[in-house]
Amino acid sequence: MKTIIEAQLIDELLDRGVEHIYPNRDLLKKELLSGKCLKLYCGFDPSGASLHIGHAITINKLAAFQALGHEVIFLIGGFTGMIGDPTDKKATRKKLTKEEVMANSTNYVQQAKAYLDFDGTNGAQVKNNYDWQSKLTFADLIELASNFTVGQMLVRDMFQVRIAEERPIYLHEFLYPLAQAYDSLEMDVDLEVGGNDQLFNMMAGRDLMKAVKGKEKFVMTLKLLADEHGTKMGKTEGNALFLDATAKEMFGQVMSWPDGFIAPAFELCTKKSWEEVKEIKNKLQTGANPMEFKLALALEIVTLVHGVEMADEAREYFRATVQDRQIPTDLKLVSGATALEVAVNYFGETKSRGDIKRLFAQGAVSVNEVKISDLETPVKSGDAVQMGKRDWAKIM
Repeated sequence: MKTIIEAQLIDELLDRGVEHIYPNRDLLKKELLSGKCLKLYCGFDPSGASLHIGHAITINKLAAFQALGHEVIFLIGGFTGMIGDPTDKKATRKKLTKEEVMANSTNYVQQAKAYLDFDGTNGAQVKNNYDWQSKLTFADLIELASNFTVGQMLVRDMFQVRIAEERPIYLHEFLYPLAQAYDSLEMDVDLEVGGNDQLFNMMAGRDLMKAVKGKEKFVMTLKLLADEHGTKMGKTEGNALFLDATAKEMFGQVMSWPDGFIAPAFELCTKKSWEEVKEIKNKLQTGANPMEFKLALALEIVTLVHGVEMADEAREYFRATVQDRQIPTDLKLVSGATALEVAVNYFGETKSRGDIKRLFAQGAVSVNEVKISDLETPVKSGDAVQMGKRDWAKIM
């Protein structure tokens, strides 16, 4: 496939959602305008059983490069996922087994298809770094490690925090950037794309490529989904939108986002044209009603992930249950003898007991449309329990 070298499209590619480009934007633009087909990738460590909206940002950027004819690799971190990326972590991650990592990544490609095309003559390639990282010998590791200094690794902010707080830094996480760097070397890529929180790891790959192959690897960091105050959305913050959520859950969660997330989400997480996104930003800045655009955003994201029909159903469900305050007819069946037991069984691992108890304290729980605050309020078969604005259960 021939690459597209239209200047306007390349400018959009290099500007939309982009935080920074290394070594610089002009050099990458020159490469793109030359018609050269770039090989690029983004890695996804399977630390959980589902991708989330933060991953969608980088997948969406891969798709934008793909649309211009470039070679895209969707890399599953089967090996690096076992180590655990220490980025932004004040404590050591729990190490995962090969079996846990492989199980977690089972549906990653299917979820990524909402944004990225894996079929056709220029379909995205799926690779797993376990295939080459697991074959490295100790001698290989020593040779690779000789390209870095201890000072380079210790400069990381989270390591400095741990040192100050006398928390341990284990050698396996100390070597994580080296493991990620080796992916660039093995795949011989021209460009790596990732969130701006991945800058250190991606630059390690750039340094390694230059040291071993004398090659200039580009690094593109993308903005994280955050509001105008810098409040982030993600798994660490506990407010991530997972791509395996049902259409109704996804629609309701987007509608619960603060207004400050609307414009960034249109830019980073949708396929709306760049001109439309800039127009939406302008309208929001000049006093337009945010609710109109939040509804459009929820519909856009759910349509991408679940399709038009399910998105329309989710929109109607939200209108009926939240806007018109009707009790849904298709309630999730949950067991429990008390309101607290029902809530715990309904949310499973998605909410802590502390979060659930706060719902009661905030007056956000009702049984058959009667608000309750007592955690031990008894419930019986057939009762409808509402928890927050959009979560309902029917007692089995």
